[in-house]
Amino acid sequence: MAIEIKVPSPGESITQVQLAKWLVKDGEMVEKDQEIVEIDSDKASFPIASPEAGVIKIRVPEGETVGVGAVIAVVEETDEKSQKNAIPRSVPSDAPTTATSPSGVTSEKTAALHASPLARRILEEKKVNMNDLTKAFPGKKITRKDIESFINLKKEATAAVAFTGTRDEDRRKMTTLRLKLAERLVSVKNQTAMLTTFNEINMQAVLKIREKYNDSFKERYGVGFGFMSMFTKAVTIALKEFPQVNSMIDGEDLVTPRYVDIGIAVSAPKGLVVPVLRNAELMSIAEIEIKIKELAGKARDNKISIDDMKGGTFTITNGGVFGSMMSTPILNPPQSAILGMHKILERPIAVEGKVVIAPMMYVALSYDHRVIDGRESVSFLVKVKELMEDPSKMLTEGLDPIKLLLDL
Repeated sequence: MAIEIKVPSPGESITQVQLAKWLVKDGEMVEKDQEIVEIDSDKASFPIASPEAGVIKIRVPEGETVGVGAVIAVVEETDEKSQKNAIPRSVPSDAPTTATSPSGVTSEKTAALHASPLARRILEEKKVNMNDLTKAFPGKKITRKDIESFINLKKEATAAVAFTGTRDEDRRKMTTLRLKLAERLVSVKNQTAMLTTFNEINMQAVLKIREKYNDSFKERYGVGFGFMSMFTKAVTIALKEFPQVNSMIDGEDLVTPRYVDIGIAVSAPKGLVVPVLRNAELMSIAEIEIKIKELAGKARDNKISIDDMKGGTFTITNGGVFGSMMSTPILNPPQSAILGMHKILERPIAVEGKVVIAPMMYVALSYDHRVIDGRESVSFLVKVKELMEDPSKMLTEGLDPIKLLLDL
């Protein structure tokens, strides 16, 4: 019996998708619920799993654009005899089947890694750098698929700088996601009056909090204490004082939500995606950290959904994780503002007439001048700076706690 595999609808208004990558070979045996192909739409990437076990027959090659509902493959349920003739599941040809090394002993480093037995074995065979792998998949049980993705990404990175000295060129079709992103970025530049204002933040207070409380925070909530959650909290408080920064244009109307949905830009295998923390104004620091970890994990595993990225009233992006010292982030329409975080660097600053060395971060707020005036944009960014440099004010919604204490 042959079961058709059709392209599901990724969301409203999407009629076509691109077959980004087949994860199996034509004629290969697949298991039920095994991911077999990655799909790119103009809003997100997602995998399709096999509905049943059997032999896969691919109908549409990689890179092709097809309509929603199109049949891209069939799974043929097979008897025992035909299963023997089918191509076995994809496993690296040199990957042994046990978790021990050739000498029969699993290495100390590999055993300590949170990985499946087969994954550990492949790690030793492929001589993958453990530190790089754990950074790429923090807190996640490593699987064979994760290792293969990691190795492929490393190969792509190496190939990107491997100049041959010839006049050859590489040419490949742009993904639907990248094409849509290009279209959106151009429209932002053409259809908004975008400006950027800058400031700098002394991160000493936040760093001290992290140093003192990170271990107990992680023990209690299962996640580390990061800067993104503090910035998210500061932004929600500042937006309450400057709601215009949280507004957007809809036709001839100016819409100002009575809630804050923060888009957090995270890096995914196919590029940058912006999942949304809904009602972030109601979240605690711990709730923000837990949600960010969940969404970042989904993005890294290509499991982010359209619903995860819908909406958003304000966006935060952190170029500092890539080493950026300063940049001008581009708006995420229809939002009217985006905050850019950057790398923390020790620099000399003046404090009470003296030069001191402090961990400083440049921050940038890009905004649509049609919606937000210069006074509001600058005042908003100053408020974020004030809250980050004195986090105790976050407990009092940005008000001076001493003035509250004195009832002033």
